[in-house]
Amino acid sequence: MEHLSRQELDVIHEIPLYRPFVEKWAQVESFQARPDDLLISTYPKSGTTWISEIVDMIYNDGDEEKCKRDAIFNRMIYLARNAKDVAVSYYHFYQMAKIHPDPGTWDEFLGKFMAGKVAYGSWYDHVKGWWEKKKAYRILYMFYEDMKKDPKREIEKVLQFLGKDLKEEVVNKILHHTSFQEMKKNRTANYEMMPAWAMDHSVSPFMRKGMSGDWKNYFTVAQNEIFDAHYKEQMKGSTFRCQMEI
Repeated sequence: MEHLSRQELDVIHEIPLYRPFVEKWAQVESFQARPDDLLISTYPKSGTTWISEIVDMIYNDGDEEKCKRDAIFNRMIYLARNAKDVAVSYYHFYQMAKIHPDPGTWDEFLGKFMAGKVAYGSWYDHVKGWWEKKKAYRILYMFYEDMKKDPKREIEKVLQFLGKDLKEEVVNKILHHTSFQEMKKNRTANYEMMPAWAMDHSVSPFMRKGMSGDWKNYFTVAQNEIFDAHYKEQMKGSTFRCQMEI
């Protein structure tokens, strides 16, 4: 395949999703997790690659060449990121990854994001749903902004949650290897190995800035006021809180 045409999203269980995913959804629904599986869940552009790399490094004892898995018994890690930064990052991802429909202008995309008319649906439903599930399941609920502020502390939280005990030098190696600067150079993590017809890095790199608060460079005053009012309404009644900048 040398060209990928943009396609509209299909809908499964009232959630917009990529057409190839919807076509294979029966396989998803028939999947049976094992007791030693670990589930990592995030809304798109919330640090999925970052937390996945951290967990991989932990289970490889800090050794990129080593492959090792220990039983973890039905644990789940959820990583949330503030909605404004997610919207900006997602807009750039829509532009460069051609599996998405045309995002239109930033203002048009922001409206779709707020309405949950983007791939994987509503950010609000996603973060609130997992926030409530942590009351009944073993879920480590993490925040992108906390990882930016103190990544070592957050890595140690993951270690404790997984029941892993690593030497200080191994933790420091993981800290270095999973820094944004290092991962941006890692071709297996930054998706530069993907062909340009699928992901066009000349439009926007997959790993763009890796910062918190970049939304302030995109939101107009009017957009911010509308978003804040919408956010307040959508999150009404939830105890979920996240930082819009650090």
